[in-house]
Amino acid sequence: MKIGFIGLGNMGGPMAANLVKAGHAVTGFDLAAPMPEGVAGATSAAQAAEGAEVVITMLPNGAILRAVADEVIPAMSAGAVLCDCSTVDVESARAVADRAAAAGLGALDAPVSGGVGGAAAGTLTFMVGGGDAAFATVKPLFEIMGQKAVHCGAAGAGQAAKICNNMILGATMIATCEAFALADKLGLDRARMFDVVSTSSGYSWSMNAYCPAPGVGPQSPADNGYKPGFAADLMLKDLRLSQQAAEAADADTPMGALAAALYARFVEEEDGRGKDFSAMLPRFEKRGRG
Repeated sequence: MKIGFIGLGNMGGPMAANLVKAGHAVTGFDLAAPMPEGVAGATSAAQAAEGAEVVITMLPNGAILRAVADEVIPAMSAGAVLCDCSTVDVESARAVADRAAAAGLGALDAPVSGGVGGAAAGTLTFMVGGGDAAFATVKPLFEIMGQKAVHCGAAGAGQAAKICNNMILGATMIATCEAFALADKLGLDRARMFDVVSTSSGYSWSMNAYCPAPGVGPQSPADNGYKPGFAADLMLKDLRLSQQAAEAADADTPMGALAAALYARFVEEEDGRGKDFSAMLPRFEKRGRG
């Protein structure tokens, strides 16, 4: 398959490289990142999109996505599919899908879960919104770049699934870190707490698979000085997207709003920038009730 790939940073670069390894012809464009081995470099996003059956984007935010879409849609061949793997606001995803449909193109919003490690290993999960035909076209590529692709519904449904999932994750990680900090002050051994909680009603992905306490449970960023597997900055971005969506949909999300406020304080006023989102634990360790 002939593929255009726009946005070749920490996530897009390894995703494009995996497509090349699988035998696809990939032409890429990025303002700063180097071309992965085997990816042909283009001088513009539009040039990367010319003649491609699928154009994949991995971009920082909805405003940049809209701008790139305005550039590449006129350059794309009729019947091609624009597949955005960025995490952006639902409104931008739907606007780009409408623009693509008006030009006779397929469109998918397909944000990912799995981080940089999953991008390199080809084990990402894709949450996909868009039409059945477009999903069928891109599904073989999802199977190369990831281990699972869930077709969540119409345009915007992929972004909705991603931000709802990460709103749960952000709130759950905060509760997990609070509980470890409380256990410390009550004199409860962390390993014993993990043994109890991980096999009882406090079970969660944050506890069992990504424990924020060093030396407890499976290896996680906590065992590597909280170097990011999933950065607190990115969690803050996703939580803000969840609250933007909640406001637009008139949904009451008080826990999501509080999680967003706590991560904003951690990243923007404290020392959380550049750390893993589980580094909330040492933050709570240092704090009292005040």
